[in-house]
Amino acid sequence: MDKIYFISQSTSLILVILVSLIFTLVGLSYSKKYRGINNYLTASRNINFFSLSTSFVASALGAWILFGPASAATWGGIGAVIGYALGTAFPMIFLIFLGKKIRNEFPKGSTLIEFLRKKFGKSLFKLILLMTVFYMFVFLCAEVTAIAMLINYISGTELWITAFIILIGTLIYTLYGGLRASIFTDNIQMIVIVILFFISVFYLFLFTGDQFSFSFIKEKNPHLLSGSYIPNYTAGLTFFIAVAATNLFHQGNWQRVYAAKNNNILKKSLLVAFIVIIPIVLLFGFSGLVAISVDSKVVPDLSFFSLLLKDQTEFLSLIIIILGLSLTISTVDTLVNAISSLIVVDGKATFNFNKKTNYLKLSNFFIVGLSIIAFIVASKGFSVLYLFLLADLFCCAFVLTVFYSFYNKTLNEKTAYISIIIGLIGGFLLFPVPDFSKSLLVGIILPVDLFPAFVSQSLLFLSFLIATFIPTVIWKLR
Repeated sequence: MDKIYFISQSTSLILVILVSLIFTLVGLSYSKKYRGINNYLTASRNINFFSLSTSFVASALGAWILFGPASAATWGGIGAVIGYALGTAFPMIFLIFLGKKIRNEFPKGSTLIEFLRKKFGKSLFKLILLMTVFYMFVFLCAEVTAIAMLINYISGTELWITAFIILIGTLIYTLYGGLRASIFTDNIQMIVIVILFFISVFYLFLFTGDQFSFSFIKEKNPHLLSGSYIPNYTAGLTFFIAVAATNLFHQGNWQRVYAAKNNNILKKSLLVAFIVIIPIVLLFGFSGLVAISVDSKVVPDLSFFSLLLKDQTEFLSLIIIILGLSLTISTVDTLVNAISSLIVVDGKATFNFNKKTNYLKLSNFFIVGLSIIAFIVASKGFSVLYLFLLADLFCCAFVLTVFYSFYNKTLNEKTAYISIIIGLIGGFLLFPVPDFSKSLLVGIILPVDLFPAFVSQSLLFLSFLIATFIPTVIWKLR
């Protein structure tokens, strides 16, 4: 029996093309008067409070919020919801202090990697650069996958069609206008996102009624709220560590730190972003708790949509598509410009090409190449949450060593390098396969029966814990 979709493919296709085209034309038109490498990399360090605040929020809240928090909540309980929300928002607070420090010590900088290049030698600097680019590339794949899956769920449109349109449109205006174009379109996208978010919330409460409550969840799935349910703690810590670590390496955030007009504007914008992000992620995560309580067989990634679109409302389908497109494009343009800026700024120290090399042009070719791979990956429809978790693991192995080095001058390159590699190896040994049933160490190299039940049931948590904290042991032993 053929599946009945919420709207037709032609309607969704027109909407995808129209929204992408509008943002592309707006980005191109605006950035015509702001040309030059300074605008491309740091928007001439002249961004005001409103633009910086909306850009921080829009860049942080990609289409993943429609999938990830709700999906995690279905098995990680209320702890996963809280951990996801705090992990997403916490870097904004951290950047208030670290951002000011870096702006003062390196006022003409534009990337985090530049700062680290002064601290460490070339071998570790290149490893950090590789990890940062890899993380943002996986983020790019996950975002394009998320919107492609969303539109496929609503209208049956093939994944590759949506992925192609989104990538082409975003690449055109971002590679032309750089950070200026990204921040300006973020402003518009954030206004659209806020309006559509409130419309979605209104209908979510209208459709679910008394079900959208702690009492309903407690009645149907009390373990998801229980203090004795171990995943409430392990999942909460897992997502807090993972999401916070990755956002600290997000070059898009560091570009905006440098783009702020002054430290006071930076501080206020980051505080606003922190306050706005938490309730939005909490609400989407809570919808996962409700969805699994309404239907125990719900597909975790589609938890939020199972509640909002259960009556196959065409109007809400259109709202969700526009919301998803705005969230995706605001994040994809940030990622494209962030990766491009790393190649432009750090390419010379990395590749040692001849002096006549145009690193901006080189970065464009590099980005197009990555986008082609992202298009292929998105067309396969892999789990959005799993893609993010893979990127998160890398960042966890780096995070404490890199940021500890900002305050400890005795941590040398060799010790830092070894600690990161060991953290990565330890994390990968326990990182679960896509169905979370086993890992490289537990179930492949060694039988699952050799390990306590807690280990086999908490592979994701333990992999992040080991990747994050084993490096600190290496510091002490060296």
